[in-house]
Amino acid sequence: MVRVHVVEAPLALYRRYRPETFAEVIGQDHVTSPLRSALANNRVHHAYLFSGPRGCGKTTSARILARALNCAEAPVAEPCGVCQSCRDLARSGPGSIDVIEIDAASHGGVDDARDLRERAFFAPVSSRYKVYIIDEAHMVTAQGFNALLKLVEEPPPHLKFIFATTEPDKVIGTIRSRTHHYPFRLIPPRVLSEYLRQLCELEKVSVEPAALPLVVRAGAGSARDALSVLDQLIGGAGEDGVTYRLATALLGYTPDTLLDEVVDAFAAQDGGGVFGVVDKVIETGQDPRRFTEDLLRRLRDLVIISAVPDAPATGLIDVPQDQGERLVAQAARFGRSDLSRAADTVATGLTEMRGATAPRMLLELVCARVLLPGADDSVAGVLARLDRLERRMSIEGGSPSPPQAPPPQATPAPSPLQAAPPPPVTQERSFLSEEPRDLAPTAASTPPAEPSGPEPVADDKTATAEPVPAAAAPAAGSGSGGLTLVDVRRLWPDLLESVKLKRRYTWILLSQNAQIAAVDDKTLTVALVNAGARNSFLSGGSEEILRQSAIDVIGQDWRIEAIVDPSARPGSHPAPPADPRAVPAAEAPGPREPADRSRPGEQPTAGDGRPPGATGNEADDEADRDDPDADDHSLGGAQLLERELGARIIEEIKHD
Repeated sequence: MVRVHVVEAPLALYRRYRPETFAEVIGQDHVTSPLRSALANNRVHHAYLFSGPRGCGKTTSARILARALNCAEAPVAEPCGVCQSCRDLARSGPGSIDVIEIDAASHGGVDDARDLRERAFFAPVSSRYKVYIIDEAHMVTAQGFNALLKLVEEPPPHLKFIFATTEPDKVIGTIRSRTHHYPFRLIPPRVLSEYLRQLCELEKVSVEPAALPLVVRAGAGSARDALSVLDQLIGGAGEDGVTYRLATALLGYTPDTLLDEVVDAFAAQDGGGVFGVVDKVIETGQDPRRFTEDLLRRLRDLVIISAVPDAPATGLIDVPQDQGERLVAQAARFGRSDLSRAADTVATGLTEMRGATAPRMLLELVCARVLLPGADDSVAGVLARLDRLERRMSIEGGSPSPPQAPPPQATPAPSPLQAAPPPPVTQERSFLSEEPRDLAPTAASTPPAEPSGPEPVADDKTATAEPVPAAAAPAAGSGSGGLTLVDVRRLWPDLLESVKLKRRYTWILLSQNAQIAAVDDKTLTVALVNAGARNSFLSGGSEEILRQSAIDVIGQDWRIEAIVDPSARPGSHPAPPADPRAVPAAEAPGPREPADRSRPGEQPTAGDGRPPGATGNEADDEADRDDPDADDHSLGGAQLLERELGARIIEEIKHD
């Protein structure tokens, strides 16, 4: 005799771990809590309607409710699990003859309803109640519901109805009005991710942290779908368990390496890198639509991080720690308007791809639109160009120099036909306009004086200047212990490093949104780029972190004051000059005067009112005149537009 040993295959995960009590149901507390109270207080209704997306626990909850109703210990909130009825209705039990499940997709006609109505009046065989669980109730025809209407409205005392459906609107109103309706919801990603992690521990399966978010994403809020995906991955896993590479390959998602590569190429304006990634997507057989969807999801994460820098740390974005740090670094390389426009462009392209016969071509066109904001004449395109200009200025460590007024000449004014020398054109200004324009100063306090003689050549070693009176050249704003605003700004990177050691959230907030605005003996004023950043700074206790860091690094106990200044340039800090006493002349709080202030017998002055090669203050001789960290609070709107954007006011309209 030959003995055949049959090894039974294990049940699917969603069947092995189907909840048996309301306490085991995840993500549906708004439903399970009222049901448990009704069971405990013996106030159970005769008919219920459970609705919600697939795989979220409707039928499982209906079985638990039937189990609790027929439990020997009833009325109880949870079935005891010991009595005969509880054992029959357990996940591995044979079932109960008094709990009847009907699939309305195949038994929803009027004849099925009449048969149910005739059987319903018979008393239960061994249980307290006869319970009908009608699954996919929206598939019951209108005639079938009408046949059940009188029975559902006035059932015998031993009869209970539980309707489960994904489309409650298709259940006729006369039936809905006679039931207690409980809407089930999709399971939150964080709750589902923790549930899957616990099941993997019970199954003794190793799962990489980066793979679980992909399983949750594939499940789309459905516990049953997520368990089916996890079951598939476990079945195909090797000795290393469920890896990120296995999950991306089986589920068809774009690997993070490709997304990192294309996002970095967008940030660097590298067209070759962007279209190289598109070619890799096609050559590896991936779906362009799926790649576009994954790219949109990545841009969505970057938009959120741009607005909330600590989103990965607080769980607002469910990603592993190392990937969260990469996303924060990527978001810092974009401006907010540029990032928002890129996401809008990709979202529009994804809509256009539905049903398209050439998805690769559409994907390449979408990438071209993201790379070329200059071709977009909308408000979003203009804001994106301004964002890129600001990023470029921040990377270069300065801002475009303001156009200088020509030095006064003793010769008569040139004729209208004589061309004036063009002002220096900077790369940033040419980014906004195709042709440079000759810009003249917008304001001057006094007309330029006639020079007394020929202008000598400036020599840094021999040039001297007559000391300027204190009233004419006030000192740069100084803080406690003689520290000036420029001194504190030079120490700003050290302050940020100290802040980073104390609290990472404050470091991210300050490094991306803040700049030192002013300093005096008692107060350190920090300018943040918008009101949201200022509120986050004040409400999160970040000012105390910065105060302690100032004590540790500088030895000053300042009161921290936060203001909103959209013109603040976070991350723009110049290298310290050779002479530590040097302070840029632009640091003086007085207004700038481009006119010549020389007196008879003095050396002729340059266009900025100073003798060539000298500033009138020995401490400022080695400071950079175009130091971007110099205080510009005294500049008016016209001067700031002229200095930062190379703009010229053509006409000013008064609105009374």
